[in-house]
Amino acid sequence: MTSAAEAPVQTEMRDGVGIVALNRPDKFNCLSSVVMAGLDEALAMFEGDRKVRAVLLLARGKHFCTGADLDEVLDARRERGRLEAFITGGHRVLRRLEVSPLPIVAAVNGLCLAGGLELMMACDVVFAGQSAQMGCQHARYGLVPGWGGTQRLARIVGSRRALDLMFSGRWLKVDEALAWGLVNHIVDDSALAGKAEAYCADLAKKNPGGLAAMKQLCRNGLDGSLQEGLDMERSAVVDALMDENVSEGLAAFRERREPLFR
Repeated sequence: MTSAAEAPVQTEMRDGVGIVALNRPDKFNCLSSVVMAGLDEALAMFEGDRKVRAVLLLARGKHFCTGADLDEVLDARRERGRLEAFITGGHRVLRRLEVSPLPIVAAVNGLCLAGGLELMMACDVVFAGQSAQMGCQHARYGLVPGWGGTQRLARIVGSRRALDLMFSGRWLKVDEALAWGLVNHIVDDSALAGKAEAYCADLAKKNPGGLAAMKQLCRNGLDGSLQEGLDMERSAVVDALMDENVSEGLAAFRERREPLFR
């Protein structure tokens, strides 16, 4: 039996923040089917807990994640069905991060490569340590990104930058990643987890329905026309204005106090 300390994915909750930690430091937190299942279970648990208002994804050890577990990939290549199941499972979990009503914040330290980059890109906000580096190195080994890398990378940084990064396999330092829009905040390595958790704790004080609506509208709006997005927004804002949390927010504004959202 695996103890909590040995579990490949660890969870805890503090101040309304659900914390998910990749815990395979000896393997550079590479992503196996067991890790993906752990991420899926963690999200399901936090989404079902009304006390959790935001999720922080971080990693134990020196590196955030260096990609898929190649031992499992090589073993799965013996049977096409197993390989398809491995890839499909990863797609499902990363997509769940995107469609979750909870804000998902990543704290990226050390190396964030290949599948690790794909995992990072599925999150909503990214904090990175000053020494972090990230890249899509599949081309170095004759591979193709398998967990949405070709799609999310192009949407975030544009097709020319995405193709350059994928073709070359080079690693970006955080300053360039910030300029490209892959990263939101750069902080000192020693302050990374604390800064990211403080950000999540601040989100936990906000109207959860409002944050969920913003996330859904931004995500879904990218898949349609501007007019379709505006139509979705118009409908969503009317629903939001009818919510009791808006009454609390407006009352707090008038009374010059902090709102207490449910």
